[in-house]
Amino acid sequence: MASERWLPRAFLGLLFLLCCALVWQCRENWPISTDLLTLLPQQQLDPMEQEAQARVQAPLSRQLLVLIGGGDTEQAVIQAKALSERWSANALFSSVQAGLPVDLESLRRALLAGRIAMLPAADRQLLESEPERYARQRIQDIVDPFASAGLIPLDSDWLGLTKKIEQALRPEGNVQLDIASGTLQARYADEDWVLVMAQTQADAFDQGGSSRGIAALVAEEQAQLQAQGLRMLALGGVLYADVGRTQAIKESILIGTGSVLGIVLTLLLALRGWRALLAFTAVACGMLAGFVACVALFGGIHVLTLVVGTSLIGIAIDFPMHWLGKSFGMPDWRGWPVLWRVLPGLSISLAANLVGYLALAFTPFPGLTQIAVFSSAGVLGAYACTVCLLPGWMRQWCPRPAPALLHFAEHWLRWRDYLASRRPLWYGGGGILLAVFAGGLMRVDLRDDLRQWLGVPDDLLGQAVEVGTITGYIPTSQFFLVRAPDEAALLERQAQITRALTPLQAADGLTSFLALSQVAAPVPLQRQTQARLAQLALEAEPWRPFESLGIPLAAIQNELLALSRLPTLDLDAALALEPLETWRNLWLGGDDDGVAGLITLQGAPDIEQLRRIAAAVPGASLVDQSGDLNSMFTATRIKAAELKLASYLAAAALLWLALGKAAVWRILAVPLCASLCTLAVMGYLGQPLTLFSLFGLLLVSAIGADYAIIMYEKVAGEAASFCGVLLAGGMTLLSFGLLSFSHTPAIANFGLSVALGIGFCVLIAPWAGFLPKPVATP
Repeated sequence: MASERWLPRAFLGLLFLLCCALVWQCRENWPISTDLLTLLPQQQLDPMEQEAQARVQAPLSRQLLVLIGGGDTEQAVIQAKALSERWSANALFSSVQAGLPVDLESLRRALLAGRIAMLPAADRQLLESEPERYARQRIQDIVDPFASAGLIPLDSDWLGLTKKIEQALRPEGNVQLDIASGTLQARYADEDWVLVMAQTQADAFDQGGSSRGIAALVAEEQAQLQAQGLRMLALGGVLYADVGRTQAIKESILIGTGSVLGIVLTLLLALRGWRALLAFTAVACGMLAGFVACVALFGGIHVLTLVVGTSLIGIAIDFPMHWLGKSFGMPDWRGWPVLWRVLPGLSISLAANLVGYLALAFTPFPGLTQIAVFSSAGVLGAYACTVCLLPGWMRQWCPRPAPALLHFAEHWLRWRDYLASRRPLWYGGGGILLAVFAGGLMRVDLRDDLRQWLGVPDDLLGQAVEVGTITGYIPTSQFFLVRAPDEAALLERQAQITRALTPLQAADGLTSFLALSQVAAPVPLQRQTQARLAQLALEAEPWRPFESLGIPLAAIQNELLALSRLPTLDLDAALALEPLETWRNLWLGGDDDGVAGLITLQGAPDIEQLRRIAAAVPGASLVDQSGDLNSMFTATRIKAAELKLASYLAAAALLWLALGKAAVWRILAVPLCASLCTLAVMGYLGQPLTLFSLFGLLLVSAIGADYAIIMYEKVAGEAASFCGVLLAGGMTLLSFGLLSFSHTPAIANFGLSVALGIGFCVLIAPWAGFLPKPVATP
């Protein structure tokens, strides 16, 4: 036939173009991404919200916190400073600090200039409304040598406003500045720890090798410090990125290698011929097509897509397996003639697989869309290779199928016929199984969490917990975005929120928070305070307590007058002062709709209480990134369930047109029963039904329909068809079963759901072709 000559040539031409496309896509670097955020749904945010999220996420992607301690404090300080010098000279870091480089003179000028703008609200209220009480408290501070010590001399700040500001600016938590060494230190469990803060040049999730270099550097430093009797703890997104990249690459290699070795062994044992290994050409073509398609559509491919895509080996091999499996029923098996006989079934199977995969492309979840594109292109490539190339390569070869597999298939079919002929046993056993599986279905736990996408090793997780415990630095994904028509309204609204947050620090998991209103007062309030101080400068009675210490009343009145004449500071001017560097990131500036600022949180606050606080303040909104993503997971899971139902309807229409009405319920019953059985077993195992496991059930639907079609058509006999199903199912089980051992919970959950589903499909598929024997009439 002419088609037997031009089909291989056409496919090889297409394969050449795919290889050229791959070379072009990888001309500069492998387009493989490890950024988890690229897999997550992108919310429709206005520019201000996007800027707010970028500000909050920046420390995760570029900041690296290091603690050195667990031994002699002096030695820890020396090693922290040495580490800072070494890393500062390393091109991987943009900045490294073992302390706070403070210009004392500049800091003093800033404190004096900001005495009105930066004065804490409680002290402002006391000074304005109860000046005599404020004076008595100030006298107590002056006579207490510990309370009176500060950066500003007493005669330059009689009222002690700069001391109040210094206290308010001290970071909450265990980290404090050690003046003697100039380092930031935290004391915990009678041990001193020195903090080193580093900023990386590149984003933690970039496609280069910076995260690998930094992770190796951290491991090397930890080993050296341990030899000197010290411990080093590290926390940063760059370390998580390296673990994710390394783990994903390692798993994809192990899963791919394990699948290939298992399939090679199965092919050699089942078909007993080295040429059977040419079936791997379909796998290679499928992986190539999937990779090129993903990079072409998305500009790159995520490493988790590669891990999941590695399991495509088990599906891509199905097409040549169904074709080669017919040799169990055809002693005179020949490539092209057999292909023409099985081509309708393979084509319907391809369509069923595509229905299952392409359904995912319509979910609002980029991660699943990317996997769907990879898998769809992969099965198309494997199908095209099987149909166009393999028959020509195996023209003069005939497999020598192992009799043992054929005997097993025949035995299983006889066992099926036996069960079908014993109605009481059938009904009784079926009732028991139904009750057992119903119990499992009732135990299914619907759960999705962003943490299921992260497989963090225990040692890295332990370090993160230790750093949080020692420093009190426990970042959370929740923050407040506050909008207002002008700066004064913004600061007032932030002050309302901080007043509501303060009681939560004692009992509700909130350890601290940062707000612009903590360090800057609205300009109208500053003017109001200055007007009041000008009035108080004319009064003598409130300031009499200072005379008991020999401080002239005129000195206090002159200071009050000087304070009343200080220039007011708007937000930009206040945040430009050196002490407020930590708060600068909270100011988003303004646009046509007004101004905006952030309130960031530390700890694990009650999310419902935070929502109530936000609802009570005009222009305030609580941004809960992880909570919003988890809600999206739930919504996407519902969408995926709807798509799963739609895929069944599409498959039913396809089967009706191709095989007739009678075939529809027989074929679709196989994946439907397998899916329900899988859910029941996962319920008993305590495995949650996540978005990824639902994705796995979509694949089970497609593959189960594939097996049922093969059994329904019975090309070369029912036993030979079942041999093909056993071979294909075994190889698919091997690929997806290995995924269940992944250290990433989402992938392990996905692999387990598919492995269980395929196992049940293989067990149930023979019933698709079962036809009861007609009862003989007398």
